[in-house]
Amino acid sequence: MSDTNVVIMIAIAVYLLGMVIIGAVFSKKNKNTDDFYLGGRKLGPIVTAMSAEASDMSSWLLMGLPAVALMTGIPEAFWTALGLAIGTYLNWLFVAKRLRVYTSKIEAVTLPDFFSKRFGDDKHIITLIAALFIVVFFIPYTASGFAACGKLFSSLFGVPYVEAMIISAIVIVIYCTLGGFLAASTTDFVQSIIMTIALLVVVGVGEGVMNGFGNIFDNVRNFDGYLDVFRGYDVAGKSVMSYGALPVASTLAWGLGYFGMPHILLRFMAIEDKKKLKTSRRVASVWVVISMAIAVLIGIVGYSLMSKGIVPSYENASAAETIIVDVAKWIASHGYIPAFVGGVILAGILASTMSTADSQLLAAASAISQNLVQETFKVKLSEKKAMWLARICVLGISVIAVFLALDPSSSVFRIVSFAWAGFGAVFGPVVLFGLFWKRTNKFGVIAGMLSGGITIFVWKFVIREVFADTVLNIYELLPAFIIACIFIVVVSLATKAPDEKIGKVFDEVKVECKN
Repeated sequence: MSDTNVVIMIAIAVYLLGMVIIGAVFSKKNKNTDDFYLGGRKLGPIVTAMSAEASDMSSWLLMGLPAVALMTGIPEAFWTALGLAIGTYLNWLFVAKRLRVYTSKIEAVTLPDFFSKRFGDDKHIITLIAALFIVVFFIPYTASGFAACGKLFSSLFGVPYVEAMIISAIVIVIYCTLGGFLAASTTDFVQSIIMTIALLVVVGVGEGVMNGFGNIFDNVRNFDGYLDVFRGYDVAGKSVMSYGALPVASTLAWGLGYFGMPHILLRFMAIEDKKKLKTSRRVASVWVVISMAIAVLIGIVGYSLMSKGIVPSYENASAAETIIVDVAKWIASHGYIPAFVGGVILAGILASTMSTADSQLLAAASAISQNLVQETFKVKLSEKKAMWLARICVLGISVIAVFLALDPSSSVFRIVSFAWAGFGAVFGPVVLFGLFWKRTNKFGVIAGMLSGGITIFVWKFVIREVFADTVLNIYELLPAFIIACIFIVVVSLATKAPDEKIGKVFDEVKVECKN
């Protein structure tokens, strides 16, 4: 191994060791499963904000989004980022406080638990359906994170992809199983800082190499549509693409996904003081806008770096997902200090991946150990055994995700987009109607979850394939979200209204949220 790679490895090792230490420290604070899954509702406003957004963005921010912007120009990246920015703000504005109050009042520690208690589902049918969907969508989501780590180390050190991916997964599992939610949230906060540094350094290097952003934009202005938010340019295929009203609407629909993301909603449930959510909202919204804008800019900078031979000529968006890795390698080749800086950038990619994977693992593990085993199937466990079951579930889910991540050619962006759509359609409407429409009942919720989940699969793998060249080839989240909302309203109105006790709790939460 060269001296440069040794310095890079030292920087990454320091980062990884820090994550494990955090896990070990917080392992002593987990007295029961409520602490393990929700941290005892003790998160401060800044940690709440930054851990929520770090767990949200994942490797998609540092790998997927820049690659899309590089290979296809502004449109898809711009509208996706705009939809996510709007969704982030609205989620914090309307959902965060009410969800915190509601889950505290009915003592719910997971999202399926909230659904079951909110709608009076004594038979835990909603819990079962919700938990199964969490497992179905979170395992490939987690696999995409493991795959991103594998791509990183494989590209950097020339080690086999599979071995690199497995080692990364092991580190994530260690601090997750040790420290639970508090460890995941604290590491996410640290990781958000490292991600920010990585983004700023890469875009700064690109600007310096090209002697200003003016030259960077001049390089891509020759591509008809590259900088046009309603058109776009396929760099690999050398062709112009149109981007009309329907594709814009479907891409903006990424923002709808926020209302149903378990690993983000858990942060709302865990904040110590609901009055501090306004601070969290401001911090989160500003960070999301700035970080995504820089990520898109890195994609544009990437074309100039390709033309100068600083990074390779990528054949497609999947290959271009290593652009930040390649920039870091180029920086590291210029001496020991630049090598350490390159290591920090690479640690930022690891941070973006691990900050999401850890949260997903905990959410999926809670769905199995808490919602399925203990609530649905009524298995009585002591606190100690419940804690061990939670950790075993984290390990088991990780093993399955590793197997799914064995293919190095899979696209991080595409995997994340599918899982994101799944959660947005299955849980998003249920969360919104559950928090804001008193008449919503358990039958409507069951119909909404099933119709949303089924539509995601049908639209993704049938309609978009059969009608690939028509207006129906849109992001599956939009039609699935709408269909789920319709089913919730129609079925709720067609069946018996919720019990008075459920309505009374709803009114109490509404009053408390106004104070």
